[in-house]
Amino acid sequence: MGTLAGGVAHDLNNILSGIVSYPELILMDLPKDSPLRKPILTIQKSGEKAAVIVQDLLTLARRGVSITDVLNLNHIISEQLKSPEFEKLISFYPDVKAKTDLEKDLLNIKGSAAHLSKSVMNILSNAAEAMPGGGTVLISTENLYLDRPIKGYNHVESGEYVTVTFSDTGMGIPEEDAKRIFEPFYTKKVMGRSGTGLGMAVVWGTVKDHKGYIDIQSMVGKGTTFTLYFPVTREEIAKDESLLPIVDYMGKGELILVVDDVEEQREIATGMLRKLGYSVTSVSSGEEAVEYLKTDSADLIVLDMIMDPGINGRETYERIISLYPNQKAIIASGFSETDDVKAAQKLGAGQYIKKPYTLEKIGIAVKDELKK
Repeated sequence: MGTLAGGVAHDLNNILSGIVSYPELILMDLPKDSPLRKPILTIQKSGEKAAVIVQDLLTLARRGVSITDVLNLNHIISEQLKSPEFEKLISFYPDVKAKTDLEKDLLNIKGSAAHLSKSVMNILSNAAEAMPGGGTVLISTENLYLDRPIKGYNHVESGEYVTVTFSDTGMGIPEEDAKRIFEPFYTKKVMGRSGTGLGMAVVWGTVKDHKGYIDIQSMVGKGTTFTLYFPVTREEIAKDESLLPIVDYMGKGELILVVDDVEEQREIATGMLRKLGYSVTSVSSGEEAVEYLKTDSADLIVLDMIMDPGINGRETYERIISLYPNQKAIIASGFSETDDVKAAQKLGAGQYIKKPYTLEKIGIAVKDELKK
């Protein structure tokens, strides 16, 4: 199932690139007062939400979380309680109330905001459905030094943790269901309202990917408590560098070679890079890239990692640097960082960027690599 989910997610990421990336290019050319801006932004936001669902599939396939950002769970919880997803949930369960008891000086963790946000919503959804007649779910956070075993784990690393606890006053989980709650596609939820049965499997996968633990305490007729443990980092949250002025990552006519087996991906990357002031050529395979570079040059290559048929991105880069040892490249993929990505970077390739492309993401990566 994991292999199937990973393959489907890869194909969906390629499809979603057009829905996420083309609106950005269109919006740049639209007048600010154009009536088309709102529907195009809606298309873009819908594509971004669909990309998050693809991440659920990748998490299920155990290949989805690239843990890089310093985060605070208090912020993630607060944002989710203000989100349209939570508003929709409460519209189905108007008598369900959410209360918070968040530790004031909660320590930071390192992880994926998208996956953690999704996990918060999945558990809240479970809690609401367990209280069809109404009730309260209490969300609390705490700094904790963990030096004791946790139910269900043979070994627990002692150290500093942040915990987030979800306690509901619902019907509780029967023991036979509690044993299966983290199985993919095991669900008793209402289709169309609560999802596909991936919810708690995604929570389990996310917690595991973040090197954390999860504990369930439940009593039929009394309610359920989920406690998630995440290891603390002493790193500080980076300042928000989003929405940089486009002038900060504009090119100066440098030649970029885009290598991707999917035509739409080549067109999207080419369109964005030309918008940023680069000269761009594209080819559809690693073999074509090698042949191109035998007679022509490129200041930088944007190299897709997974190409079929033919050689993949790592093999392509190996052949290229055998001809031109200092050839600059960045890696692109719909998956998180794989062993092939890391191998290519060890050979000298630069940043890895995850599809779908955004103008800022590809622009900054190309600009930074060209500076080296």
